[in-house]
Amino acid sequence: MKKISFLTSKGNITTNLHVVHDDTPEKVVLAGLLTSDIEQDVFNEDINEMQMLCETAGADVIATITQKRDRPAASTFMGYGKLEEIKGLMKNAGARTLVIDTQLAPGQVRNIEKIIDAKVIDRGQLILDIFAAHVRTNEAKIQVELAQMRTLYPRLTHAWTHFSQQVGGIGTRGPGEKQLEVDRRLVQKKISDLKERLEKIEKDRVTQRKNRSNVFQVAIVGYTNVGKSSLLNSLCGSDILVEDKLFATLDTSTRKVYIPGAGQVVISDTVGFLRKLPHHLVASFKSTLSIIKEAQLLIVVLDASSYWADQQSKTVHDVLGELEADTLPQLTVFNKFDLVDDPFIRKKLSLEYPDAHFVSTFNKDDMARLKNVIGKEVVQFEKEKKVAEIIYQKSKENVYSSD
Repeated sequence: MKKISFLTSKGNITTNLHVVHDDTPEKVVLAGLLTSDIEQDVFNEDINEMQMLCETAGADVIATITQKRDRPAASTFMGYGKLEEIKGLMKNAGARTLVIDTQLAPGQVRNIEKIIDAKVIDRGQLILDIFAAHVRTNEAKIQVELAQMRTLYPRLTHAWTHFSQQVGGIGTRGPGEKQLEVDRRLVQKKISDLKERLEKIEKDRVTQRKNRSNVFQVAIVGYTNVGKSSLLNSLCGSDILVEDKLFATLDTSTRKVYIPGAGQVVISDTVGFLRKLPHHLVASFKSTLSIIKEAQLLIVVLDASSYWADQQSKTVHDVLGELEADTLPQLTVFNKFDLVDDPFIRKKLSLEYPDAHFVSTFNKDDMARLKNVIGKEVVQFEKEKKVAEIIYQKSKENVYSSD
């Protein structure tokens, strides 16, 4: 594959363009806006993450464009002149899709598309597209479709129907594309039907959980692509799909494992979190994520080898707060510690997170130690449960005796 690189600079904006002369995946241009309220490091992290999201969606990012402004433009997010520049770049490079690192309003999408004469995808829509490509279970498919119906309808029906019909590709696949030409009333009915189907699935899940209510439940949570599925596999001897991709697995996986000294424990792996995860997506996946609230212990997994581990930790705890699950007992586990060669970084992490456990899912000794820690949590939980039962019984006896 032959690549030619161009570097252009204009004011505070630098554009790196890689033109690929080959049959490649869908060509996209990635754009981001650095405003005065965003730190440069955090902005860089978001752009790098968007690059990975685009690759996960099957796209080839041929250019990354950033612009500095005090605040976004109300109608077009980025400046008109910059969008004109993007239009010319896309035309010369043969790209038909612009991916913007933000959550756009339907009106902004329409305005930008009129200027660049191409398809526009925002961060939420890109994530939805990845979800649509990766879902496996019926429940997850319904959840993705519900999220699409809730958020994409205004732009799907008015803004870029003609673009999606011409070029297809990312942002146009999954259940949502079937609703391109239906009216608002039918979409609202569809949303209602999807909610009812999710409620039925949730009732069935509640029944299943009641049957295992006496078993200690652990939920693995964390940023996407930090090794949650690998941890579940190593703890339980299972073979859940593991890929080095964002959102490689979306469906909740639950396995039983015997913990010495504690007995049978149920461990569940959940969908990964992400910075700036759209609220409607969290809402649509609430039935799946409810397994987190019902756990007796959360294992919060972070990537020890990531420069952004602190940001990942903040994101995870923010989402847990949204789910009202941030007060549950937690174990912080730094995975991929074997990839940290710098002793200074190892020491820094251990000082900043003194109660954390540093592991590699490929190290049997690490997994044995972690199982031992989980076992102690189970034993402590059972002790507290028995004490609570004794107090409850005593209080009932006192009530009866006073009568």
